[in-house]
Amino acid sequence: MENAKALLPERPRIDNRLFAASGLAAGLLASSCCILPLALVSVGIGGAWISKLTALAPYQPVFIAAALLALGAGFWTAYRKQTACVPGSLCEKPAATRTTKAVLWIGLLIVAGALSVNIITPFLI
Repeated sequence: MENAKALLPERPRIDNRLFAASGLAAGLLASSCCILPLALVSVGIGGAWISKLTALAPYQPVFIAAALLALGAGFWTAYRKQTACVPGSLCEKPAATRTTKAVLWIGLLIVAGALSVNIITPFLI
């Protein structure tokens, strides 16, 4: 029975770096209508092109949903209990795992900011 398991091909492991990057990108898109222009203006970056970012406001719920799905999958793959570390896999590189987890947390903070923009904005203006 053990020999049969050895002959089966190993299932490809889902890479949580993909989920982290897509969650961060979707979080940035979700905040692009409201938080990103405010942050850019507060550091002195301005121009007429910033007003074009408000065109993404109708798509904010879609971006937030995509970000939450990607971040949820990323957190699940990053923090779940692994049974064994396969040679050549990501678990052999703890620095890459820490970086991926940091990107996941940054993406979550950006999405939380995009969700709470209506509460934060009156205090900033």
